Amino acid sequence: MKHDRLTEVITPPTAKVNARAGASEALQQSATTAGSRSGDALTPAGLQSRAGLAWRRALVVGLNLATLAALTALIAQLLGAGGWTAADLAILAAFLIGAPWTVMGFWNAVIGLWLLHAARDGLAQAAPHLASRDAQPGPLPEGRTALLMFLRNEDPERALARLVETKASLDATGEGHRFDVFVLSDSSDPQILREEEAVFARARAFLGLSAVYRHRPVNTGWKAGNLRDWIERWGDGYSFFLPLDSDSLMSGGAILRMLRIMAAYPRLGILQSLVVGTPASSGFARIFQFGMRHGMRSFTMGAAWWHGDCGPYWGHNALLRVAPFRDQCKLPVLPGRGPLAGHILSHDQLEAALMRRAGYEVRVLPVEGESWEDNPVTLLDFTRRDLRWCQGNMQYWRFLIEPGLRPMSRFQVFAAIMMYLAAPAWMLMTLAAGWKMVAGEVQDISFVLGVSMFFIMFAVSLFPKIAGWIDIALTPGAARAYGGRLRFAIGAVTETLFSLLLAPVVAFRVTVFLVGLVFGKKMGWNGQQRDAYALSWPEAVRGLWPQTLFGVVLALGVVWYAPGALPWAMPVLVGLTAAIPFALLTASAGFGRVTSRLRLCAVPDDFAPHPSLRAMEGRLPTGTLGEAPQVAAE
Repeated sequence: MKHDRLTEVITPPTAKVNARAGASEALQQSATTAGSRSGDALTPAGLQSRAGLAWRRALVVGLNLATLAALTALIAQLLGAGGWTAADLAILAAFLIGAPWTVMGFWNAVIGLWLLHAARDGLAQAAPHLASRDAQPGPLPEGRTALLMFLRNEDPERALARLVETKASLDATGEGHRFDVFVLSDSSDPQILREEEAVFARARAFLGLSAVYRHRPVNTGWKAGNLRDWIERWGDGYSFFLPLDSDSLMSGGAILRMLRIMAAYPRLGILQSLVVGTPASSGFARIFQFGMRHGMRSFTMGAAWWHGDCGPYWGHNALLRVAPFRDQCKLPVLPGRGPLAGHILSHDQLEAALMRRAGYEVRVLPVEGESWEDNPVTLLDFTRRDLRWCQGNMQYWRFLIEPGLRPMSRFQVFAAIMMYLAAPAWMLMTLAAGWKMVAGEVQDISFVLGVSMFFIMFAVSLFPKIAGWIDIALTPGAARAYGGRLRFAIGAVTETLFSLLLAPVVAFRVTVFLVGLVFGKKMGWNGQQRDAYALSWPEAVRGLWPQTLFGVVLALGVVWYAPGALPWAMPVLVGLTAAIPFALLTASAGFGRVTSRLRLCAVPDDFAPHPSLRAMEGRLPTGTLGEAPQVAAE
């Protein structure tokens, strides 16, 4: 590959060192001052009362513990009716591991729904950084902002079309001159690398002549290492950076809004946008993002209300302050061998925790704001992404005792681990229940109590989606944006059935993967398939035969030993035994065309697409390539 000398003016090394030393010294002094004022009345950015935020967190803890205690008492009464057995104890233990995160999701949605439709100034309570920004937009901050797009073995034409539209939208605001563009490639496929350079050459006319393409021959540290390389080489020239994945798209207005918020609050270190799915042709992606679109609103609002200054960071479509990130958010290389050692895959949550430790707030925008991404197009793509996140989150164990983390940040690290341990807990519960049937231990269980427990847990787990339905029903014009109340209702039923079939398949796959981690199995980081495609039978069978086999054996056991339990076991049994045809159907081109034609599970952008979504296609016309790309030499 050809590497041209970078023509952009770079700060001399000596000046860099001096500037960095001064910035680091100032940052350390600021962080020390913030730490010495830990008893101050307000959070670091002055957005909230510390005491009020502590009260909110205590309330949420109390609600969750009370609910969990009530559910535990109910399941203990159910299981202990005929005396306790080993299977009963296993079910209870699995429940105590898996249920807290379901209960927490329930209360997040309840609080969010209350903020959206019952509380006075609910948005201001959950997101005080938005309280006055909309009415009177403030000035933009001093300093430059870098747009960073990360690539790894993905279609460059598709990715850079999104980047070009993001930059074009910024240029249309009249503020595009404040931004520089970097395309940071970790690709390893020679053909894709050639395409990246060629596509970037055509894109430079739209991205600006200062745009830089840089390829790392060795992708040390995965995406976090790619970002750290940019920070070390170019970060001193920028005040803010905006990381974008290859499927990311943001409007210029949304980015400027975030910049103004960052300018208003200098102790705000990370501002995360609420990302929604782009319109999709894949049936799987359409149904999945339909549920996420309305379900995330109440959930995120509720979580923001009590997470406060320790908000989430999802690794992309967020605005970050360069100086504290550079000096305080460098991730260590974990010692040892095996899949949980080495470089950290899931970097974002840890970076958020380190940013908060440095005395800067991390906040989320809990409302939709012209920030998009693509969703997985098949069941297999979904599980592959989920397993990579799972492995990354399992690396968090060592950070539970990391010095200096805020209690809320430490809890978030713990919750990120337990979120994936809930899957084997539910699988253990399923196996233990199956053993009770084989051993003939189900006759002492109260049918009425068992059915009641089933519906209670089903309602609790489903409530974030129910809250989304209620939110749409109560928000003027919201149902119309989804094509009308009837169309939305049909989509809600379809997505609920879809989720019921998907959940056991994913839980089983995560369980198998976690067992594999113990024996050294691991995931790498490679390109994701963003465009719709049809799975073949061999692909589906190869990826899903374990779920199918487990489901068939479990179904035979239920039919033989406890046929009366069949109706209650159906969601799990159908999801597992039908995993292969379910994956094939939802990935098929015909199913995608039908869902698109009928507008089944359509989102508002399907009916009234934002100008950035309409303009994205065709942003990079094929034809004569422009001049050679500006490439940073390695």
